[in-house]
Amino acid sequence: MKLTYRSILAVIALAAFASIAHAQFIVPSNDPIPQSSLITSEQLNQMLTSSHKPLILNIGPRSMYMQAHIPGSEYMGAGSSEAGQQKLKDRVKPLPKNAAVVLYCGCCPWSHCPNVHPAYQLLHSMGYTNVKVVYMANDFGTDWVNKGYPVARGE
Repeated sequence: MKLTYRSILAVIALAAFASIAHAQFIVPSNDPIPQSSLITSEQLNQMLTSSHKPLILNIGPRSMYMQAHIPGSEYMGAGSSEAGQQKLKDRVKPLPKNAAVVLYCGCCPWSHCPNVHPAYQLLHSMGYTNVKVVYMANDFGTDWVNKGYPVARGE
């Protein structure tokens, strides 16, 4: 097997993504998303500068996505809705099961968000093994925008 510079970078990026910091989150132990699948806003912001960015999918309300969203993210629809889940399935279907995928919502505090858990569980049940969820303790405004991380507006 011939290793190229590009393939080495891809392996390094995948390894970094798979081992993203074991940050300490204050998440109930009965939360259905394992802590190993959670990342912080800061960690995702750092990924945005990587040459091998993950697929970033917004699974929150459309109105919030239109106001402000993470640059390069794709809007899927609410992760708790049938339409949002279908769009999510269709979007990831052609991807390899180990593709780096990041989900985020930020509509409200983590403990009240109706979208992140169903979307994560859907991808997990489909066999995707490299799915991360951005842990936003408060909301997108507090945990992303107010920290000065980049935002895009509109479509």
